[in-house]
Amino acid sequence: MQIHPKDNVEVRENGHKYALCKIKSGENIIKYGFPIGHAICDIEKGEHVHTHNVKTNLEGTLEYTYSPVACELQRSDRHITFEGYVRENGDVGVRNDIWIVNTVGCVNKTAQRLSEITGAKYFSHPYGCSQLGDDHLTTQKILCAMVNHPNAGGVLVLGLGCENNNIKEMKRALGEYNPNRVKFLNCQDEEDEIAKGVSLIEELKAYADSFKREKIDISRLRVGLKCGGSDAYSGISANPLVGSLCDTLVSLGGSCVLTEVPEMFGAEHLLMERCQSKEIFDKTVSLINNFKDYFSRHNQVIYENPSPGNKDGGITTLEEKSLGCVQKGGHAPVVDVLDIGEPLTKNGLSLLNGPGNDMVAVTSLMASGAHLILFTTGRGTPLGAPVPTIKISTNSALARKKSSWIDFDASPVLDGVAMRDLTEELLTLVVEVASGKSTKNEENGYSEIAIFKEGVTL
Repeated sequence: MQIHPKDNVEVRENGHKYALCKIKSGENIIKYGFPIGHAICDIEKGEHVHTHNVKTNLEGTLEYTYSPVACELQRSDRHITFEGYVRENGDVGVRNDIWIVNTVGCVNKTAQRLSEITGAKYFSHPYGCSQLGDDHLTTQKILCAMVNHPNAGGVLVLGLGCENNNIKEMKRALGEYNPNRVKFLNCQDEEDEIAKGVSLIEELKAYADSFKREKIDISRLRVGLKCGGSDAYSGISANPLVGSLCDTLVSLGGSCVLTEVPEMFGAEHLLMERCQSKEIFDKTVSLINNFKDYFSRHNQVIYENPSPGNKDGGITTLEEKSLGCVQKGGHAPVVDVLDIGEPLTKNGLSLLNGPGNDMVAVTSLMASGAHLILFTTGRGTPLGAPVPTIKISTNSALARKKSSWIDFDASPVLDGVAMRDLTEELLTLVVEVASGKSTKNEENGYSEIAIFKEGVTL
């Protein structure tokens, strides 16, 4: 399969690349119509093209010029609704769960016990104390975003009492909150913290039960975009499908958010040319170069990606991975750039700061306000975010082998099924999930968080 007319490699059934012509040492390897690295020796026609004879072209921070291209999507006149929950503050949610949000990792097991007794969801993490500066603030922002997330009908904020991120500090960071929806429990203050926690969760359940599903326009839906355990088909089947879904949702007035900044390296120009304004372009440049600086500060090269699993699946360089990854953002204009813990406020496609690491990325997408996440995978993963996580396989073998993980199979596009038709099928599933249909991660009880950390732990 030759993906683009300019390509000098083809993708075969095993997902790996093979030369369409002789490629001389130093010449670029072209896939998706763009360079994904260069040959480090002569490569004969038909020869396997991979890590043994290709090297990345990536380097450090770059200068960019704003050269926008027209990419406005025509607004659709279709009227699509989902069945969601309208909160008292006017926000909407697609779930009505009770969440236990720890201020500190020291009460992880207490939260687990409360979850086992009551059915409330808990999210283990090791932070909330012994952190400094930005790391402490990032932890606090993520946890506050969880408390405010509209998929939670009620929230128990569970603290210990002696931690840096104590309940008093959490209340300060939260600002105004609804005391019927958010309860606080400081374990050191209670003789029996389990009994007290159960009692508070029962109060929260009673409050959450006052909400009923009602029709909500799809323009209120916020969707996170993520890939993990990618293979060479990610950029051919599942990621373009998610990009098509993103374009459809944006045309309906909805919102999508794309993260994994290191997996934009080498394809960032495709996002920059779609920035809605010079201001958004400048933010995107900073997003890319600041993350490269983060690598440099830790004496790491920026191209230490793809993973071993990616390479086994046929991905050779970070540029190749990135050119496949950014396709999840479709062709919509980029309307905003967000920092970790910063909420989505604009309809359309936004970019979100954060690494490619699956657990950290899905946590950040949730914290930005995503109601659900579309997660493409070629190798498979059981991971689930605190919000519904729709797993989309790039190939049929994975969909068959891991049917307990996979919600949707994108591989029919490889067999000639029209992208438009498969997009409609995926849109139907998204509406069903937003309306209450369980995803595989929810059926399995898999919902996890991991908070981005950079600095010192005391």
